[in-house]
Amino acid sequence: MIDSIKKIPSFKRTMNIVFFLLTGYKDFGYFEIGPANAFYSYNLIEGFRLRFGGRTTPKFSKKYNLESYLAYGFKDEKYKYYFGGTYSLTDRTIFEFPVKSIKASYQCETKIPGQELQFVQEDNIFLSLKRGVNDKLLYNKTFKIEQLNEFESHFSYSLGYEFIQQTPAGSLFYNYNDYLLHQNSINHVNISRINLTLRYAPYEQFYQGKSYRIPLIGKYPVFQIQFSVGAKAMANEYNYSLLTLGISKRFYLSVFGYTDITCEAGKLFGRASYPYLFIPRANQTYSYQLQSYNLMNFLEFVSDEYASVFIDHYFNGFIFNKIPLLKKLKFREVVSSKFLYGNVTDNNNPSYHNDIFKFPVENNGIPITNTLEAKPYIEGSVGIANIFKFFRIDYVRRFTYLNLPNVSSNGIRIRFKIDF
Repeated sequence: MIDSIKKIPSFKRTMNIVFFLLTGYKDFGYFEIGPANAFYSYNLIEGFRLRFGGRTTPKFSKKYNLESYLAYGFKDEKYKYYFGGTYSLTDRTIFEFPVKSIKASYQCETKIPGQELQFVQEDNIFLSLKRGVNDKLLYNKTFKIEQLNEFESHFSYSLGYEFIQQTPAGSLFYNYNDYLLHQNSINHVNISRINLTLRYAPYEQFYQGKSYRIPLIGKYPVFQIQFSVGAKAMANEYNYSLLTLGISKRFYLSVFGYTDITCEAGKLFGRASYPYLFIPRANQTYSYQLQSYNLMNFLEFVSDEYASVFIDHYFNGFIFNKIPLLKKLKFREVVSSKFLYGNVTDNNNPSYHNDIFKFPVENNGIPITNTLEAKPYIEGSVGIANIFKFFRIDYVRRFTYLNLPNVSSNGIRIRFKIDF
């Protein structure tokens, strides 16, 4: 009966639509187009932006995966593009664990400094609407090659090299002397470095999607170490290295629900300007992002050493199940808090050196980019999850650095979330 149903044209059309909406890709056999949510987007620098692309499928080849897209901004009148290829070192595709592959790519693309998204494209149409001032952009020309090796034990490493030619745009400038003297600004900088990432996630389970692998959080901790080295001998502007450590763990608290805690710490060794430093993951959209600071502005802070803690507690119905209507609706209550400690040492502070870019300021001289030396950045939220099985709504409040310009002290954020 199932075989017969699959041959019915109306059923096939319905399944194709559902597959396209859930994955963002339309399969044409040997290749597929997508992701659909990136076909259109908008920002102040590029204006209306159209993008079209796709990639090959395992039906084309299990060993090779090719991907490309072309985008165009109608305001800046510039083309953006991407060409990439991945070669599987096993008889499996790159979508099957454990992956062993080599990937090379070249990309000409824009980037908002400080925006790092999880499991979603940065030019997603749903992220086009942003709060506050969002007129700082980077044009990056990036060549990257990396080798990924995963093991059955869920230990993995990736080793690679990347070269980025980075050009500031909008109201963002690179200047050694005075940020407001735009005529003396530097056209671009080169970022050339070797990257090594070690990750260990014992007994990890995950959902393998078309674009991202989404982990299913369990009781075991996840460890990650990232180390990068850049040198003038590699056509770099500075000699420096970056070390980042991270650990995340879920704690089960019986009837009180469970708590997810993620800790990170990073340190830059050497001397470098702020584009090379740690820029916290900020969020100026109206979506709620788990590993970003949802009331922090892009490029609001930089650090050459930092430590952060993300805490999310899910009561799992401990409170709402005592209220008949909410129990029937199966709403779930959640509270979160985020802390960021940071510092810019004298070695990388432009106030003490003339060979380091000045921090961005407004036309009246008020700083846009700041350090975190006085006190930590803190924000918290309370929310309702499992709304119609898919949505989460949070009220977010910021507790520190409220005197900085263009700051939002509170707001409502929405997250589309599927619990497995």
